[in-house]
Amino acid sequence: MSRLKHLTHPLKDARWLSPLLLLAVLEAGSRSGLIPERTLAAPSKVLATLYGMVVSGELADNLWVSFLRIAAGLAIGVTTGVVLALVAGLSRRGEVTVDPLMQIKRTIPTLALTPLFIVWFGIGETPKIALIAFASIFPVYLNLYSGIRGTDLRLLESARSLGLSRAEQVWHVILPGALPSLLVGLRYSLSISVLVLVVAEQINASAGLGYLINNARDFMRTDIILVCLMIYAALGLAADGLVRAIERRALVWRPEILAA
Repeated sequence: MSRLKHLTHPLKDARWLSPLLLLAVLEAGSRSGLIPERTLAAPSKVLATLYGMVVSGELADNLWVSFLRIAAGLAIGVTTGVVLALVAGLSRRGEVTVDPLMQIKRTIPTLALTPLFIVWFGIGETPKIALIAFASIFPVYLNLYSGIRGTDLRLLESARSLGLSRAEQVWHVILPGALPSLLVGLRYSLSISVLVLVVAEQINASAGLGYLINNARDFMRTDIILVCLMIYAALGLAADGLVRAIERRALVWRPEILAA
C-alpha cells in the first residue's frame, strides 16, 4: 500500500508539467515573434500588466464594481429561487402554480433576454443585475425543490410519531435534509453568475472588468484582456471555494464516504 502511495506522488506532481510547458511555449513564441502581441501577449507581459494594474489601483476599483453587481444579482436570484422552491416543494398547489413557470424559464436562454432587458430597464446598472439575478434563480430552485421532495419518508413518519407539528417537521427534518441539495444549487448559481457577468458588463459599462475588456479590445491590449479573464476565473474559483467551506461547516453531520 505504501509503495502504491509512493508511486502516485510523481504522477500527482506531474500534473503541473503540462501547464508550465504551455506557458513556456507561449513565452518563447512571443519573444521570438512567432506569436504577435496583438494576437496573444506573452505570459511575462501579462504578469507585468497585472502588477501595474494592482499597484495603480485600477484593478481593485473595477473589481469592486463587478463584485457589487454580482453580489446584488445573486442576492435577488438566490432569495427568489429559495422562496419559489419552498412554495413548490412544500405544497401541491404551490407546485402546480410555480413549477410550470420555472420549467418555461429553464428553456429560455438568459443571454437571449439581454435586448429585452435593455428595453425594459435601460442601459444602466439595472439590466446587468437583472440578468445575473435571472440566471441564478433556476439552479437554486431546482436543487432545493428536488432536495425537499427527496426527504426520507421514514424520517417524516418518525417526526410525526414524536408529535412534531408541520412547521417543526419542515424546520427540523425537511430543511436540514435538503440543505446539501441547496448548497449544490448555490454552487451552480455562483458559477453561472460569473459567466453572465462577463456578458452583462458589455452593456454600456463605464466601470468593471467588462469595461476594462472593452477598452483593451479597442486598443488591441491582449495583456489586459488576459488579466481580466484571469480575474473572472479567480472569481469563479473563489465562489466555489466559499460554498465548499460553508458545506464543511454546515454539513458536519454528513458521513464522509471518501477516504483521506
